[in-house]
Amino acid sequence: LEARGKTSVDWFFSFKLHLFVNDQDELLILTITMGNTDQRKLVPKLLQSFFGKVFAQGYVSQSLARQLLDTYSIEFSSNL
Repeated sequence: LEARGKTSVDWFFSFKLHLFVNDQDELLILTITMGNTDQRKLVPKLLQSFFGKVFAQGYVSQSLARQLLDTYSIEFSSNL
């Protein structure tokens, strides 16, 4: 389950925490992935029940933005 890596000192396991909150700071989604997972591939599955506009950092991809708009009618922006 974990992504294992090595530094000059020791081995480590890495994970990524993905939090989705609304404009009222209410937690909508919390998920943990392996550190070597391409987070852009995760976004469409997580947002399939959302609508409107989504603002995010770290998920930059024009093809992802186009896919979300075409498939789910979600306007995606990484400009925060």
